[in-house]
Amino acid sequence: MILEYVHQPLGEEVTALAGYYAITKELKLKDDGREVLCMIGICSVESSCCGRRSFQYAIVPGYLVSWKGRENKEGLSVSEVEPIGDEAVKRVIAATIEKTETVLKPNIEFW
Repeated sequence: MILEYVHQPLGEEVTALAGYYAITKELKLKDDGREVLCMIGICSVESSCCGRRSFQYAIVPGYLVSWKGRENKEGLSVSEVEPIGDEAVKRVIAATIEKTETVLKPNIEFW
């Protein structure tokens, strides 16, 4: 199944219920001759009853099918991705992200 990923402007803060988040980096990781799209971001919880906290996160939409092949009506680039179904591959990719980007495994989300 091919899905579309709409690239968000890097560093642009998005207000959320208890704080904000922003994508800070786009990566193309190598896996067995294919490229994997990965977004690194920061989430900051500022107005929660449980205190304040910031952490990095990663979103892995999947294998790149096309890189920024078109723009949507808002002028944002759109890539096509194929979600990764193999759990062993996900573990390897998560370990790479955890090591190179210092993102903790619970904060890595695969589509």
